[in-house]
Amino acid sequence: MGILNVTPDSFSDGGRFFDAGHALAHAKEMANEGADILDVGAESTRPYAGATPVSADDELARLKPVLPKVAALGLPLSIDTLKASVAAFALDQGATIINDVWGLQHDPDMATLAARRGVPVIAMHNRADVDESIDIVADVIAFFARTLEIATQAGIPRDMIVLDPGIGFGKTPEQSIVCLARLAAFKKFGLPLLVGASRKRFINFVSPSPPTERIGGSIASHLIAIASGASIVRVHDVAETVQALRVTAAIDAAAGKAETK
Repeated sequence: MGILNVTPDSFSDGGRFFDAGHALAHAKEMANEGADILDVGAESTRPYAGATPVSADDELARLKPVLPKVAALGLPLSIDTLKASVAAFALDQGATIINDVWGLQHDPDMATLAARRGVPVIAMHNRADVDESIDIVADVIAFFARTLEIATQAGIPRDMIVLDPGIGFGKTPEQSIVCLARLAAFKKFGLPLLVGASRKRFINFVSPSPPTERIGGSIASHLIAIASGASIVRVHDVAETVQALRVTAAIDAAAGKAETK
């Protein structure tokens, strides 16, 4: 999943693709580099740098010149938003997936919308406040259980849900690392997992670096996530990640053949 932020203030690439032309060019670039899904967001939800909330009208104004053209590229398109009204607009413009960073627990209309439109939902764990004293894995599991209750009540089929542990959201850097290390614990729900560790702050915690210089840490995290059962990785650096995944797959395949000889 390639990230397309049409925002002026996202933590890693804020402003680079705010212009509709630049956004479309970047979407095409990610498609050519091997992205299987494009994820478009028009509101920064960066949890630790004081992101300014955006009104639905502002979010729609940012999306209107971009969504139809990106949808025309033919890849599955997800809309990264907190607001059901924005998600509904995006679906009308060609988006096919809702990516909710509050796991259906922020906007009470989001689950109903997903059920009515029959689209997949990516439900991410989040917390309003960071609490370093909690068992973060237990917290994520409890959150997902509540999300699935909401989804069931709304009529969203279970096989239309992807779970995301929310690396970097409502977590200390140490807790983000724990979530990655114990990713297999979230497989208990029997649902696909998405991991978005790209350029996140926990990488800086381990190896001090600005966001644009965290490609190595991002790739390492995503390779571990895939090995631990993740089905989707959400990334800024598509070409580098695709190359790493292809090489890893080739080595794994060769190892499997060697074992059968």
